Amino acid sequence: MLILLGIGFVAGLVTSLSPCVLPVLPILLAGSATGGKRRPYAIVAGLVSSFFVFTLFASWLLDLLDLPQDFLRNVALVMLLVLAATLIVPKIGELAERPFARLGRRPGGDLGGGFLLGASLGLVFVPCAGPVLAAVTVVAATQTVGINAVALTLAYALGAAVPMLAIALGGGKALRAHARRLRPVFGVVIALTAVAIALNVDRRFQTAIPGYTQFIQDRIERSDQAKRELSEVTGARAAEEQTQVGLDDFGAAPEFAGITGWLNSKPLTMEGLRGKVVLIDFWTYSCINCLRTLPYLKAWDREYRTDGLVIVGVHSPEFAFERVPTNVRQESRELGVRYPIALDNDFATWSAWRNQYWPAKYLVDRKGHVRFAHFGEGSYEETEKAIQELLGERRPTAASSVRADTASQGGLTPELYLGYERIGAFVGDTVAEDKLKRYRLARFVPASSLSYGGEWKVEGERIVAGRDARLRIRFRARDIHLVLAGRGTVRALVDGTDAGATKVSGDRLYTLLRLPKAAEGLLELRFSPGLSAYAFTFG
Repeated sequence: MLILLGIGFVAGLVTSLSPCVLPVLPILLAGSATGGKRRPYAIVAGLVSSFFVFTLFASWLLDLLDLPQDFLRNVALVMLLVLAATLIVPKIGELAERPFARLGRRPGGDLGGGFLLGASLGLVFVPCAGPVLAAVTVVAATQTVGINAVALTLAYALGAAVPMLAIALGGGKALRAHARRLRPVFGVVIALTAVAIALNVDRRFQTAIPGYTQFIQDRIERSDQAKRELSEVTGARAAEEQTQVGLDDFGAAPEFAGITGWLNSKPLTMEGLRGKVVLIDFWTYSCINCLRTLPYLKAWDREYRTDGLVIVGVHSPEFAFERVPTNVRQESRELGVRYPIALDNDFATWSAWRNQYWPAKYLVDRKGHVRFAHFGEGSYEETEKAIQELLGERRPTAASSVRADTASQGGLTPELYLGYERIGAFVGDTVAEDKLKRYRLARFVPASSLSYGGEWKVEGERIVAGRDARLRIRFRARDIHLVLAGRGTVRALVDGTDAGATKVSGDRLYTLLRLPKAAEGLLELRFSPGLSAYAFTFG
């Protein structure tokens, strides 16, 4: 138990120093500077308490009350906005402090308000998911929470609290002298951060920061000792002994739910697939990360189909046009996907599997139990060895015959969305929502930022080109991809030099630029009127 607690504490400590904690730091600092000396302790105590309780019991509680799974997070965001309003408008602050007056005079109010702020942060704090947090998530999802899981979660939360408390104390002390004058500014900071979290801007920001704690996490959370201790929490060791294979057993696979149609197959069920080894792949056809995994999936389909492997691509669309079955059918045909595709337009199967990623792969054994999972690109040989183990075979891996792109992805421009609902890193004129407007290109475009020029209609998830429509982006990448719709051309200039034109003839992902190696530059794109653009991805 002591070793388990130590692993959990160190994992939390590392997490609080990782890029995942950055989105909550502005609120932590602003909240710590707007009260007494004890307020930072109250904020961190509230954060630890809410994170601990709701990480383990939120799903069970929401199911019990028949509430949406995002209910608590939405409540927390509203609470943060209300707390921001109390700082911006003094009168609202006076009204909000009255419930805490019974706790004492000013110090009591600080503690009550600080704990409430921390509790809100605990509900929106999304730490980097390593094996420790994954183990906690598994037992919470399966409602098999025991004393070990409770102790591990508490140790993890306390480990994460230590650096955050140090930051809150240091930052609060430095800013407290100017707190009265900067109180409205702190309120604006909290409000803007809450809105950014609500719009998932924080996640895009995190992807732009290298994972500088990965090495430590690998040494601590993925050590043999940690695996043994965590297996006691999840029950994976017992599952291995029962099944006599070296893979975890995560329980019965969820059924397909809410599927609106099937491609390349008649309707399938997990029950009907018993006796087969099933690979579930969550994907969407404009996702560049998903497309990079397709050569491996197609190779496995060719190699192992006759041996009993069934691959099912669950297509959960990111954009509206990806919900159209004919578009999915056409793109799948062009991509050479011949295995069954389930159209999960309402994300019912996505939710049933509690999935959060594009792409995500789950392996299901012949008895219908989930035995292996991998999120994102990579680990192809590991995945194929798991396929072989479940099939009861040993042979050279087909993945080794697929040429993989192993170039480092560090420092590349993150994914950038163009519609106003998810736009980020935009510089230039104020965006006019759902209206045709003429924009001026910014004189200077910072790294991983973009600017509009000419006539554009900026809609929720896309931009529609008008006359002289242009776009500039400061990038670092080797390959530049853009989701486009309509018919026309997009001409590219890199640092002022013509780099060719891309002909757009349908709604899909296009590769606009492919350089010999990753480089930095200023890309200008010139669009035919009527073309729509959705999101950039970089490789």
